Amino acid sequence: MRDTLVLNASFEPLSTVTLNRAVVLVLQDKAVVEQAHPELRMRGAAVDIPAPRVIRLCQYVRVPFRRQAPWSRRGVLVRDRHRCAYCGRRATTVDHVVPRSHGGQDTWLNTVASCAEDNHRKANRTPEQAGMPLLREPFEPTPADAMLLALGAEEFEALPEWLASAAA
Repeated sequence: MRDTLVLNASFEPLSTVTLNRAVVLVLQDKAVVEQAHPELRMRGAAVDIPAPRVIRLCQYVRVPFRRQAPWSRRGVLVRDRHRCAYCGRRATTVDHVVPRSHGGQDTWLNTVASCAEDNHRKANRTPEQAGMPLLREPFEPTPADAMLLALGAEEFEALPEWLASAAA
């Protein structure tokens, strides 16, 4: 099961928490459910609430400004929706556009999702040298975009206006 998105009292995305932690925050009146799973409910001896997908804190929490999302291999795969940047098939690895041996870094703009076959075929070359053009250019997601991608925001049937504007 996916994590629950936590919004600040101002509807800004803050983080994700486990479903159990989200339920505890709601039961402690520290958060309210903004969107629930359509068919899941959390039941206990004296409790029966919808399983939260998105919760909003009741009090505003001040957080330091984060200019960019931290890079990670998992983040690159999620950003590229597990699709190979060279052929479009299912990606399982991360490829450096400019190989590390040529000075390439672990950055959002220098890494793409890749299938193992294309990663091996490209080897220690740039896409131009290997004759393997990228289907789409790598980009750096904002921290909010990275969080929503990690949550699988494409699965939210109809993103509420407040959530769509928070991701923009």
